[in-house]
Amino acid sequence: MKIYTKTGDEGTTALFGGTRVPKHHIRINSYGTIDELNSWLGLVRDQNIDAHSKEILTLIQEKLFTVGAILATEPKKALLKSGKERLNIPKINEKDIILLEQEIDEMDKSLPPMTHFILPGGHTTVSYCHLARTVCRRAERMSTLLHEVEPFEDMVLVYLNRLSDYLFVLARKLSQDLKATEIKWIPDKKD
Repeated sequence: MKIYTKTGDEGTTALFGGTRVPKHHIRINSYGTIDELNSWLGLVRDQNIDAHSKEILTLIQEKLFTVGAILATEPKKALLKSGKERLNIPKINEKDIILLEQEIDEMDKSLPPMTHFILPGGHTTVSYCHLARTVCRRAERMSTLLHEVEPFEDMVLVYLNRLSDYLFVLARKLSQDLKATEIKWIPDKKD
């Protein structure tokens, strides 16, 4: 398989199913942002963090490939005329979301209660995690726009929403593990 095909040299790319669309199409932006998020998660996983978090991040990265495949598939091309699935794309299901919720709840048990918003930062690893969180939020925004135009499985949107929550709590846990100070955002009342 060659890396370069030259088929995108004029600004289009193919979706799963063969339809060609402009590279700036909302579908491309949606799954491209998922790819960007996956890269940020790889960077977080490459840091000196606990083995359990690394394992969960690997599982999440695998699920993001599933999300990307779902978003890269034009819905009407995913089914045969008989209604059967044409492409064998895995699904995001409730157990994937439950895993994120369980991880959030488990991490949250050891964290001090939140009383204020927290400024991202404190340690490079924590900052990487916050960057991943914000890219996840962008992926969610783009995907909801795509969903309005060409609906796909709702569980994808739920997964992205829960994943950004997971990344926020993971950033807080990493702050605690790395003994980084969380700086609270306290609005200046003088203004």
